[in-house]
Amino acid sequence: MTYLLIKAAISGLLVALASETARRFPGIGALIVSLPLVSILSMIWLWRDTQDVERLAAHSIGTIWFLAPSIPMFFTLPAMLRAGWGFWPALAASCALNIALYLLMLWIGPRFGLKL
Repeated sequence: MTYLLIKAAISGLLVALASETARRFPGIGALIVSLPLVSILSMIWLWRDTQDVERLAAHSIGTIWFLAPSIPMFFTLPAMLRAGWGFWPALAASCALNIALYLLMLWIGPRFGLKL
């Protein structure tokens, strides 16, 4: 249980660091969140927990394939905000698009031999 709390605390500190930095310096905050920190942390935790080379490799490849459907969210959210949408409706619509594209990837991926 202590290990889980340590993982959560470290991960949470990174999110807090990014949001606090973005409040003062939006560009630097964007740089921090664009870094694959969550991916790197999850790989570290997965390696520490399993030391399974194949599982870690599959996790890394899966991350690449799920990156593609997440990108449109970062275009739709600012477009909706600039078009006059409120923050919460724009965020909800962007997240719904993201979820739909993830589901599409889960459906299409295996048809092309991807193990997701």
